[in-house]
Amino acid sequence: MSHLSSRISRTDHASASTQIYDAVIVGSGVAGSILANELGRQGFSVLVLEAGPGNDLSIAEYEASVERFYLSASKDNNSPYAVNRNAPMPRGQETVKLQPGRPNADGYIVQNGPLELDSTYTRVVGGTTRHWEGKALRLIPEDFEMRTRHGQGLDWPLKYETLKSYYAKAEAEIGVSADVEDQGYLGISFEPGYVYPMRKIPISYLDQVIGKNLDGAKVELDGETFSLVVRSTPQARNGVPHPGYDNGKGYVAPSAVSTHQDEMGQRCQGNNNCVPICPVQAKYDARRTLVKALETGRVHLLSQTVVSRVHIDSGNGRVTHIEYKAYKDLHGKEHSAGTVKARVFILAANAVENARLMLASGLPGSSGLVGRNLMDHAYLLTWALMPEIVGTMRGSQCTSGIEELRGGAFRRKQAAFRAGIHNDGWGWATGAPYTDLLALVDDQNKFGRALQRGLVDRISRQLLLDFMVEVLPDPANRITVDPDHRDQLGNMRPVLSYRLNDYTLDGVAFARQLSRRIYQRLGAEDHTTYSPQEPGWVDYQGGGFVIRGGNHWAGTHLMGSSPKNSVVDANQRSWDYPNLYLAGSGSMPSIGTANTTLTLAALCLISAGHIAKELRSAPTAAAAR
Repeated sequence: MSHLSSRISRTDHASASTQIYDAVIVGSGVAGSILANELGRQGFSVLVLEAGPGNDLSIAEYEASVERFYLSASKDNNSPYAVNRNAPMPRGQETVKLQPGRPNADGYIVQNGPLELDSTYTRVVGGTTRHWEGKALRLIPEDFEMRTRHGQGLDWPLKYETLKSYYAKAEAEIGVSADVEDQGYLGISFEPGYVYPMRKIPISYLDQVIGKNLDGAKVELDGETFSLVVRSTPQARNGVPHPGYDNGKGYVAPSAVSTHQDEMGQRCQGNNNCVPICPVQAKYDARRTLVKALETGRVHLLSQTVVSRVHIDSGNGRVTHIEYKAYKDLHGKEHSAGTVKARVFILAANAVENARLMLASGLPGSSGLVGRNLMDHAYLLTWALMPEIVGTMRGSQCTSGIEELRGGAFRRKQAAFRAGIHNDGWGWATGAPYTDLLALVDDQNKFGRALQRGLVDRISRQLLLDFMVEVLPDPANRITVDPDHRDQLGNMRPVLSYRLNDYTLDGVAFARQLSRRIYQRLGAEDHTTYSPQEPGWVDYQGGGFVIRGGNHWAGTHLMGSSPKNSVVDANQRSWDYPNLYLAGSGSMPSIGTANTTLTLAALCLISAGHIAKELRSAPTAAAAR
């Protein structure tokens, strides 16, 4: 997409304030970009407000982000992006041990506990897809019926069959590489003749070794027997386009957002830092969809624009306008205030920021559920040394996983989980390979050829399993706001209260037991250790674990069948404010054991169709419910 700037219609704050748009969207992540693209292509005028800086659509800026990551010592999820004091975001180095009874306000998110969650998100153009790993799993059918099937959690107001065709559209939009033959488990089904847009990313040598030794292993849980299989994981990164896609028309893999370099945006090259940034843009991020929207000429983007308040007409309950603060640079306090108007307003920031904005606007909802039922996957990491060199550090970060325990009757009693097999060694758990280098030099006094041999032997045998454990909606897990905690622009920061119940912790404990069995079967040395001094420590059943967050924020504006039990309906429209939509993973009543991105993309495709229909039915005013 070269010469991008010449093909995009632009606007400014002064012009935007004088118009009444068909839709104003807050956030340019995957939810906002999909909605903007769908509405723009159907002829509607759309304004996208983005809190982060807006020069991220050039190849020069992308390369600057890659360079910033390479030079950063922390390597956390947001290390490619400059510190922005006016649109702050959680950063890994802020996390410290939470002291009982004392909130930790050192980071952007104020942590009330009792569990300190180290999840993050990214406030830049393209949102958190700028740093995500790119896993693109579908939820399984039983995830939509947790209350009915297992007596736990909540049911969705729609079922897997309703979402199935939208999953396929989402897979086309973000460009998923996978094979149907690997993904038809636990009730997942596809439209007749369906193939993924691109062939699966080849599984790594490490995956092959584990599969050879593990496939067919039996696991018993609550009276059921499961046979483990190492399966390839659907990836939102460019693979080999499938010639049979779209009834034989084939699929054209998406290129980089803006580039003059042939190698950018082509097939995955096996770089091992998908999180936090793919150096060749083989991985999808929402800027690709946003660029298509901007090229329609009907979608405009205002960056460095932080929405501060949603205003409601007390007479009819409709949103009249939203208020924003536009800052001049990333560090200074200088900014201007303004408002924008539209027929329809869509909050598509993320589950945390949508809830924060609603509560800061004094809009908790008639159900009182805005901000409540926050969910994020509980990650348990375990790690071991394989008995032979297995090619660790080769390939993208995760190419395969173990999926069989994502569903089953045992979910009546404990959480489900999936296990991801990491090609990047112990990095997430211990900081490898940097910590390995320090240990060999400082503790074993190795240098020269001995150091080289030691590094190769240790790092190339590392295996890390991440167990992504289900968390149920819990009203006590929530985002609130507090006037005592504000950012530089004076906006209230999100305050997080979070805990894990026994249902999830029983799943964590079983995952740890399973990891021991897997390592024994592989002949691997288990090096897993957890310290009570680490953030995320949980003492449970006489032992303890360190629980990591998955950056899969969900559930703060649940969809449901009634205003009494939810915040939005199945189209993600607010029950209370008929021209307001809260879009994204915050609408999800459950998160099961799949990364949220593909599901939220499918939900936004549903919403886009509904919004377009409503706008057409009321050509001069936003449609009433």
